[in-house]
Amino acid sequence: MADGGSPKTASSKSNRLAAEHSPYLLQHAHNPVDWYPWGEEAFAEARKTDTPIFLSIGYSTCHWCHVMEVESFEDEEVAKLLNDWFVCIKVDREERPDVDKVYMTYVQALYGGGGWPLSVFLSPDLKPLMGGTYFTPDDSPARPGFKTVLRQVKEAWDTKKEYMVKGGMFAIEQLAEALAAVARSEKLPDGLPERAVQKCAEQLADSYDSKFGGFGSAPKFPRPVEIQLMLYHKKKLKDNQMPGEAKHDLSMVALTLQSMARGGIHDHVGGGFHRYSVDECWHVPHFEKMLYDQGQLVNIYLDAFSLTKDMFYSSTARDILDYLQREMIGPSGEIFSAEDADSAEFEGTLRKEEGAFYVWTSQEIDDILGEHAPLFKEHYYIKSLGNCDLSRMSDPNDEFKGKNVLIEQNSTSAMASKSGMPLDEYLKILGACRKKLYDVRLKRPRPSLDDKVIVSWNGMAISAFARASKILKNEHEGTQFQFPIVGANEYMEVAEKAATFIRNHLYDEQTRRLQHSFRNGPSKAPGFLDDYAFLISGLLDMYECGSSTNWLAWAVELQHSQDQIFLDEEGGGYFNTSGEDPSVLLRLKEDHDGAEPSGNSVAVINLFRLASLVAPVSDRYRQNAEVLLAVFENSLRETAMAVPLMCCGADMHRVPSRKQVVVVGDKASEEFDQMFAAAHSSYNPNKTVIHIDPRDAEEMDFWEENNEKIAAMAKTNYVPDKVVALVCQNFACSPPVYEASMLGSLLD
Repeated sequence: MADGGSPKTASSKSNRLAAEHSPYLLQHAHNPVDWYPWGEEAFAEARKTDTPIFLSIGYSTCHWCHVMEVESFEDEEVAKLLNDWFVCIKVDREERPDVDKVYMTYVQALYGGGGWPLSVFLSPDLKPLMGGTYFTPDDSPARPGFKTVLRQVKEAWDTKKEYMVKGGMFAIEQLAEALAAVARSEKLPDGLPERAVQKCAEQLADSYDSKFGGFGSAPKFPRPVEIQLMLYHKKKLKDNQMPGEAKHDLSMVALTLQSMARGGIHDHVGGGFHRYSVDECWHVPHFEKMLYDQGQLVNIYLDAFSLTKDMFYSSTARDILDYLQREMIGPSGEIFSAEDADSAEFEGTLRKEEGAFYVWTSQEIDDILGEHAPLFKEHYYIKSLGNCDLSRMSDPNDEFKGKNVLIEQNSTSAMASKSGMPLDEYLKILGACRKKLYDVRLKRPRPSLDDKVIVSWNGMAISAFARASKILKNEHEGTQFQFPIVGANEYMEVAEKAATFIRNHLYDEQTRRLQHSFRNGPSKAPGFLDDYAFLISGLLDMYECGSSTNWLAWAVELQHSQDQIFLDEEGGGYFNTSGEDPSVLLRLKEDHDGAEPSGNSVAVINLFRLASLVAPVSDRYRQNAEVLLAVFENSLRETAMAVPLMCCGADMHRVPSRKQVVVVGDKASEEFDQMFAAAHSSYNPNKTVIHIDPRDAEEMDFWEENNEKIAAMAKTNYVPDKVVALVCQNFACSPPVYEASMLGSLLD
């Protein structure tokens, strides 16, 4: 049965999607629509019959995709119109982001907005004719329904085919021309990087919600790149002796991160964050959980902890990581992509509802928690009539009437003080209550899990686990956790297992190329720019946080492949695809840092990081980075708020060279552990940490081949039974440091 469907409407006969691996495509395998997967079989049928294509793009955890399936794709009348008049193709946008990007760009350019499900009509040669997103099946006063749209497109194809085809060709030509970004010079004009960072910070500050945190109004999406920019700007201000302005930046970040963590967008019972909140106060979310959100959010909470040493942020980072470990990791260490927004309210119920797994009635809280229910209900704003009236935007359709989404309106310390209870005791009671709710929730029908393994998203998660293994090394845990505390070293093991899975199952050692995703085997789609860039970033974090030089060597190898496959040698920058698939009509160079950062933004930072590590090709890395930034000069100059991570990357280029912290000694010793933790204890995005034990022949061989200066530095500064740290810039180093506390002071 298709997800969200009903046996009365879903066909018992399978369509072609039944042979696919994607959970999203399999959800539609029993629709009465005669679906094809994206591929030559569908294209050939459209050409042979001169029939337009209806292309539907979505993903398995998308609420409105489920709604359109139930309303239209499981409806026999709609299915007949689609089958009689169109060749129908289903695409999982997570499996084929290249296809999604072409037609999403078209719909956004044509209508000023987009989203999923994406619904686009194509000519047999794949040119777009008309498009939209979610359609209701029947007409409404505001817009035509899906059945009307199908009839209109059919009529237009029969009577104005030539006009439609020309329009589609023109649209693709215009988009290709508009998106053909090339560098006008070999580097950015002087002063532009600083201005771009400043302008982006000012624009974000102008959109800042001083009451609830975040940037912009409802609906509110966590966009971690915004926080990264504000933290980067704060560091610049501090370095430039402007503490007042730096404090203002940090206060915006603090309120945003705290409001998100206390809001309903955060799953207080099971951990992790939902996709976004429909209201301005982070209360009622769209309940799907995406891996790319979790990985990025961990990193910004880790950054906030590094800056403030406030355990609120480290606790939130742990909460996300521990959720991933419990719920989202496969038997071989692979990390799955998403959990659905919708689920059945009761076992055996066929109809699925958004958020059913996560919401609570007041009576349920009373029954489960007994004597502690009043304390818990006050802390999490539980109301007998439901609490989703907190904002007029929270529940406009009364979907959650009588239900509660847990939210903290006040700090835990304030609530403990109000109760007259010691904080430790209050925290223990809250943790025990959440654990009871968690155990009860486990008996509810679970949202479906998209167990597809996506390389780029795994790269983000690898980065998060690796960085947590060092940043949380000396953190003293509080007592508010309802689950056993995970040791920081275990986080690195998770990162290494995920990277090993990708190397074993999604990397060809002969061609040195990645595949994009895995489910019951590698997908047909090759690796895209994001897969290479995000994985390289994760591998660099693994190495810098203590893992083997083997991972650094693989990062160098992947960077070489990325340059071969995606680099525009003439115009600069990276395309998002290889250009080898003729069915993908646009080869784009993306720069927009949205819910996920752009591959080019991550790539430019990777290049600067690699240049500080690998000497033989460092000049080439820097040159590629400089030209890449020049490609996106207009974005940095005109629309900085759209490219916050690119702004950070541009400013990193402005800095003469990255700060290098080199730790030399016996890696098995406690002294090394302490010195290494000190190297990671301060926030500095322009810092590279290098660790080396001169007695390790394999490690020394790597550095002899890749950076003789580091190898020589290790030999010169090695002292038996001591650990030495050096802080360098362009390999001009401070005097050796032998105490972790001294290194921490030097870095601060």
